[in-house]
Amino acid sequence: MTEFTEPLHFKSGVTLRKRLFMSPMTTQQSFYNGTVTRDEIDYYTNRAGGVGAVITGAANVQDGGKGWPGELSIADDLYLPELRALAKGIQSKGAKAIIQIFHGGRMTNKATLSGVQTVSASAVPAERPDAETPRAMTVDEIHATTAAFGEATRRAIAAGFDGIELHGANTYLIQQFFSPHSNRRTDEYGGSLENRYRFIKELLASVFAAVDKYADRPFIVGYRISPEEFETPGIRFADTLWLIDQLREQPLDYLHLSLNNYTRKSQDPNYQDQSMLSYVHAELDGRMPLIGVGGVRNRAAVTGVLASADAVAIGQQLLFDPTFAQKLLLGKDDTIVSAPFTDLIDTADLNVPIREFVRGMINARAARIAAYRASHNK
Repeated sequence: MTEFTEPLHFKSGVTLRKRLFMSPMTTQQSFYNGTVTRDEIDYYTNRAGGVGAVITGAANVQDGGKGWPGELSIADDLYLPELRALAKGIQSKGAKAIIQIFHGGRMTNKATLSGVQTVSASAVPAERPDAETPRAMTVDEIHATTAAFGEATRRAIAAGFDGIELHGANTYLIQQFFSPHSNRRTDEYGGSLENRYRFIKELLASVFAAVDKYADRPFIVGYRISPEEFETPGIRFADTLWLIDQLREQPLDYLHLSLNNYTRKSQDPNYQDQSMLSYVHAELDGRMPLIGVGGVRNRAAVTGVLASADAVAIGQQLLFDPTFAQKLLLGKDDTIVSAPFTDLIDTADLNVPIREFVRGMINARAARIAAYRASHNK
């Protein structure tokens, strides 16, 4: 049985001292233009103790890829001084600093983009309230975007980060190109699985070219993925397993499976014998480490994830309990915060912007869960 205190070795040459990660979470603490704030640096630094690595919230690689106000940006060299301070803050606690990079695609809006229309693989809106119809990207724009991911990788290296995580999950642009819901293209980027993977393949080539050219030290490249979509048409679990087969042939350091609960099973009746995390771990077949996440609030959950993965990412628990990892290491389990997150919003040590963002996020999630349970208990 793998222990979270064991080191984790990546093929890039980087070694983590422990198998605990701080999961990437949106906090909306950056300045309006995407510059890192002092509050943001302190937020990550205060949670870096005891974990092997911190993965920051998503940083956009292009201005048109901004997903929400208060979001990190890595789209220009002007952000480098504050990004360097962020990396150093995380590393000062002994953790590796990984910045997640992404493009929001259709999952943003004109208000966030100062009146500019959103873009995606195709002109198909997301199935969510008030979703705007994006403009289909031209081939030249696709090439510019994959190049932007390479430039963002260069900046992450220059800023002193230990790695990047490509945000290919949660319905953002990378996933939009692979999804048959958001991608209805009829050119070389649409149609078959192979064509819908083309954007990802070219993006990875751009990223690894930047690593080869600019990295003067071992540098992590990870990839986050969502296992399936509920839309029709949409990504099904079998599609994801096909994608994993492609990704495991790439020189990626890890795969990070985005789940709200690590025990969750697929909606596909053909994959009910075990959790999606377990299926993905088996599909990877030891070719790269798998990070599991979702509902980790205590030692038992950490052990539960490691039964089907190689490392554990911790999200909201670290948000409300910044020294959670240190408590695990010291055996102080009785001091771990265990109250419902909804009860902690007003008492947790959070600044006003993050408190109000978290309030909206958690209450909205609780409402969605309640609605789901009500509809399935009729």
